[in-house]
Amino acid sequence: MLKKKIKDCFLNSPYSSTKHDSYFNTYDELFSKYIDKDITFVEIGVLNGGSLFMWKDYFGDKARIIGIDNNINAKYWEKYGFEIFIGNQSDVNFWESFKNNIGKVDIILDDGGHLDYQQAVTLFENIDNINEDGLIVIEDIHSSYMKEFGNPSKFSFTNLVTKLIDKINYRSSHLNKNLNFLKLPICEIRIFESIYAFRINKKKSGISKEVINNGKFFGFKDLRHSNTSISKAQNLIKKISFLKNIPILGSIFKNLYIKYIRDKLYTIYLKREKKKLMRKYFK
Repeated sequence: MLKKKIKDCFLNSPYSSTKHDSYFNTYDELFSKYIDKDITFVEIGVLNGGSLFMWKDYFGDKARIIGIDNNINAKYWEKYGFEIFIGNQSDVNFWESFKNNIGKVDIILDDGGHLDYQQAVTLFENIDNINEDGLIVIEDIHSSYMKEFGNPSKFSFTNLVTKLIDKINYRSSHLNKNLNFLKLPICEIRIFESIYAFRINKKKSGISKEVINNGKFFGFKDLRHSNTSISKAQNLIKKISFLKNIPILGSIFKNLYIKYIRDKLYTIYLKREKKKLMRKYFK
C-alpha cells in the first residue's frame, strides 16, 4: 500500500486553501503516524474550506476534524460533517469555552492571524488540553521577521521560543536548580522552515535528576578537551600550583583557587577562544 502524501490530498481538495510548498514535507514528517488513527485534529484558520477536506482525506475517516475561524461564514462547512467554532484565537475566554466543549485533542495546527501574541495564546492556552504525546504546531513563523507583523522585535514569537529552548535545556542535572525551569509539559521543540512543532508529554518533560553510567570502566584518559582553552587554563593552574606549598601564602592560595582563580582562568581562556573560533559561524 502506497503511503499517503499530504500534497496529493491538498491538490485533490475540492475547495480552496493556501499553503507554502515547503510545508508539505514538514506535515508528512509530523503527521504521517496519525494516518487512519482515532484522533482529534484542530486547525485555526479554515475560512475557504480547502484545508478541512485535505486533512480529512489525509488522516482518514477515523479522524475528527475541527476548524476554528473568526468569520461566521466558515459555519458553511458544517454541512460536510466538519465541526466549526467561531472565535478569536487571541481571546483566552474563547479557548476556555472551546476546551469545555471539545475536551482534549491530539493536534492543534495554527494557521491563523500569525501575530506574535496570537501564536503565543494558541500555545500556552492549549498546552494543558493536548493528549499525551500530541502536538501544537505553529506555522508561518516567518511573520517573526516581517515589519507588517511588528518585527523584528524582542517580543516576537521566535524569541519566545528561544526562551523556551533555554528553559528546556535548564532541566539538565548539571545546572543550577534555583533557576526558573520550564514547568510546562513540552518535551520537544522541532524547528522547520517557518514551522515550529511542540510535542506535549508530561512524563518526558521532567527535570533531569542525575547522570548515570553503565558497564565496566577502563579508566582511559578523557581527551575531549585536549588542546582547548580548558586544557590551557589547566596547564597554567599547574604552573602556579607551587604557591600552595608556601607557608601562609599557601592557605590563601588554596582558598582563592577554590573560590576564584580556577573559574576566572577558565572564563578568560574560554571567552578568548570562543571569540576567535566561533565568530565565523555567527556571520
